[in-house]
This record gives sequence, structure tokens and C-alpha cells, in this order.
Amino acid sequence: MSFEKAAADVKNLKALPGDKDLLELYGLYKQGTVGDADPSNKPGLLDLKGKAKFEAWSSRKGTSQADAQAAYIAKVQSLIDTIGLN
Repeated sequence: MSFEKAAADVKNLKALPGDKDLLELYGLYKQGTVGDADPSNKPGLLDLKGKAKFEAWSSRKGTSQADAQAAYIAKVQSLIDTIGLN
């Protein structure tokens, strides 16, 4: 499975994954496409959703884009195996 196919497949899961899984997917996707998060773009304290997403991404700091993409593909495959696709 390619990274692009995994990104498309995740939108066609039968059910929405839990918050933990969604944050993991977000962090891996951003690391795999952009690279390390820029600390100067950290959301404010009152933006709880943005802060959680930023922390999920910045927790991947130092992971190569190729490794992040491979981990993203593996995560999507495990979600497909447990939830299924439409």
C-alpha cells in the first residue's frame, strides 16, 4: 500500500477511529508530509484541539519522513483490519 492510498483509505473507514488513533494518524501524516513541527507555530492555550494535534505531531520530531509514512501506512492497515472499509 502506498502512502497516498493509505491517506485516501483512511477517509473510507466504516467508522470513525477513536481520538487516540486520530491523533496518532495526524501526527504521522504531518511528519510524513511536512517533517518536524515548527515550535513557533504552536497553538495558544485555549485552542485545546489545535494543541492536541500539535503535540501529536511534535511527538514525532526526529522521525524521518519515510519512517513516518511507513508507520502511517501500518496504522491505516491495522485500522482497516479492525474497522473495515466502506
